Amino acid sequence: MTTPRTEHLVLPGVLTAEEAAATVAGILAVQREDGAIPWFRGHHLDPWDHVEAAMALDTAGEHTAAEKAYTWLATHQNEDGSWYAAYADGAFDDVTDTGRETNFVAYIAVGVWHHYLSTGDDTFLDRMWPSVHGAIEFVLQLQQPGGQIGWRRDDDGTATPDALLTGSSSIHHALRCALAIAEQREEPQPDWELAAGALRHAIRRHPERFLDKDRYSMDWYYPVLGGALTGAEAKSRMEEGWERFVVPGLGVRCVVPNPWVTGGESAELALALWAMGESDRALEILQSIQHLRDAESGLYWTGYVFEDRAIWPRELTTWTAGSLLLAVAALGGHDATCAVFGGDRLPAGLDPDCCG
Repeated sequence: MTTPRTEHLVLPGVLTAEEAAATVAGILAVQREDGAIPWFRGHHLDPWDHVEAAMALDTAGEHTAAEKAYTWLATHQNEDGSWYAAYADGAFDDVTDTGRETNFVAYIAVGVWHHYLSTGDDTFLDRMWPSVHGAIEFVLQLQQPGGQIGWRRDDDGTATPDALLTGSSSIHHALRCALAIAEQREEPQPDWELAAGALRHAIRRHPERFLDKDRYSMDWYYPVLGGALTGAEAKSRMEEGWERFVVPGLGVRCVVPNPWVTGGESAELALALWAMGESDRALEILQSIQHLRDAESGLYWTGYVFEDRAIWPRELTTWTAGSLLLAVAALGGHDATCAVFGGDRLPAGLDPDCCG
């Protein structure tokens, strides 16, 4: 194991250099020899959270470990371009959920672009391109006429046309990263551009095209985090939901009215706030969840039930630590993380805003 680079992962009231190194080491301790990163050892791996943890490793210069995570995906990709929703402890031959969720599948594009920007490794980008291409093609098969993306295809081939706003917002981000990869490789994908524009338009203008999940904080901030809402639209959305979801000094509720704050949602909100240019509020959110840090492992508890003053569930998840490291890296000026989540080097203006 290399010595993590932590200068951009130091943030007052959030992480010292030693704490940042411990968090990176905590993720590495969970990663399997074959590159798989489950939630924690003995629990399952899902492709989205696997990528989130791999991106966090790249923020600390653990590029070899991150590349192994992406190699795991390339090696175990299904013939249709997808991955299954859950693998027991990251064992590719022990599938515990044979559904294929579109936002899980698409997220490889975000991770691959982040790794490329972290390393400048053209050989890696060439090697991963078939996996990214196959994943995006699978996802776009479930795009609906209104632009939204159906959330899942079952193992028997049955597609679920219902769309989730959070998932579609994440896919919007992934499509932009996939287009950036295609541009870097000089392999334009005009169909992807049209798909991304239609999806952005649906997110911005047609909430009725998505299942009603507005009790969940992710549906509140993900249109901003995924880059579909920017500027005044993003600001308005953040202000609209702030008092509903933010618990001062504790973090962000996963779902209202439940008295449960979660580390992953809090860190993602901080990342969305940073992308809007509100670094001060982002820092306050990250400082507010340090009660979730486990000093021994360097990892973070998933959530806290504040009415009962109880950690719940009793699990230290790699993706919670990963999301926190990514938010800290953005505030710390890590080039690749800033580019991927801030929109630099991603295509813009894909929404014609003239669609019905």
